Amino acid sequence: MKADSVTAPRILVLASGSGTNLQALIDASRERDFPGQIVAVGCNRPKAFALERAAQANIDTFTVDHTRYGSREEFDGALMAEIRRHNPDLIVLAGFMRILTTDFVQALRGTLLNVHPSLLPKYTGLNTHQRALEAGEKIHGASIHFVTEELDGGPIIAQAEVIVAPDDTAESLAEKVQRKEHVLYPIVVRWFCEGRIQLGSDYVVFDGQPLNSPLVLPDDGNAATAE
Repeated sequence: MKADSVTAPRILVLASGSGTNLQALIDASRERDFPGQIVAVGCNRPKAFALERAAQANIDTFTVDHTRYGSREEFDGALMAEIRRHNPDLIVLAGFMRILTTDFVQALRGTLLNVHPSLLPKYTGLNTHQRALEAGEKIHGASIHFVTEELDGGPIIAQAEVIVAPDDTAESLAEKVQRKEHVLYPIVVRWFCEGRIQLGSDYVVFDGQPLNSPLVLPDDGNAATAE
């Protein structure tokens, strides 16, 4: 049975663009046994298609337009006010293209998840797929991690691998990685809602034990397993 909506962990998703990872989470949340409830979707861009996806799923939406604020601190303050209004247990960054301030991240420590399109710690920042190709990588992928003050540097929970083909371009590689994100992110969100993962001092706790290395979804369709 699906978790009771009154007691199920409350999930808030932040996005900036089309919201394909958001859609994967919405689809997963409709499964009868999904242990969480998406209560709101927020965007920093008023015309982001993610807002339309949320509206079609009857999920509450809000916009905090970053262009209307004179500093990151002012923007983060407005965003925090919206987040507090929805009282989430988990905040999922799904293509949210804003760098958050230290105070913001510290205030929400242990409740912020992010997806990054590389096998961290490789290729933090932008243009990950082109950089992986230029480096001659044979395996590329995506990482789900807790958000900390260090950009793309929080403890890694799980990773999904993709094999880099000889004819791959940055665009084709991006598509392959994104498909894996759509599989892996709902799995990790489920784990969080089930209480299976928490953030320790500087490491992930999985099923009550420190996670020595990220859980890995290899490029063969198998479920995530420990290395």
